[in-house]
Amino acid sequence: ALPRYPSNALKYNLTWSTEGLINEYCNPCEAIVDGRRVELPALEGHETFALDGVEYEAFNTSGGLGTLPDTLAGHARQVDYKSIRYPGHCAQMKLLLNDLRLRERREWLREIFEHAIPVTEQDVVIVFASATGHPPGVKGEGKRGPLTQASFSARIGGMADFAGIGHVNAIQLTTAAGICTALDLVATGVLPQAGFVPQEAMPLDRFLANRFGQHYSHHPLQETLA
Repeated sequence: ALPRYPSNALKYNLTWSTEGLINEYCNPCEAIVDGRRVELPALEGHETFALDGVEYEAFNTSGGLGTLPDTLAGHARQVDYKSIRYPGHCAQMKLLLNDLRLRERREWLREIFEHAIPVTEQDVVIVFASATGHPPGVKGEGKRGPLTQASFSARIGGMADFAGIGHVNAIQLTTAAGICTALDLVATGVLPQAGFVPQEAMPLDRFLANRFGQHYSHHPLQETLA
């Protein structure tokens, strides 16, 4: 989740658990590199991209892959999870965590954040996923398809009046939508009725077509924001 109107050097506002945020920036990050499961340092793997004309940066953070490293180990060459921020945020966090060594004083960092960084209800959630590989070829021919890239993106805002309960911000909406979609797909028999069901067992098209998952579909912000 990002602020719609960033106004500080971090270009960030608090929208969820401060402890969880700091853990994302400090803990090792599970990934697959060259087909092997590894742990990467947070705040590394920096990259930039643009979505709908807005510039963003992304970098390694912990906790986002779930069971994907287990599912894809030996099948995928490179899999990682990164948090999206406005440009410049990563450098500021490296100053705080590495140069000032606040990763060794997480409680101090939490107090600083909660004292100095405002909370906001005016947020936006950016989702960007991209995969590159050879899709299966024509059945029976035994050939792979050409090297192909496929991407999914969404820019999701809050809602002024959600289900008659009033305003919900973007991080609340997307968190609830993901959980409710999984439960709904189990309840309606789309997903297995017993045993552990990993998140990657949910087909994207069924997820987005679900009455809850449809909130992840790309839509103009002006249609959803107060």
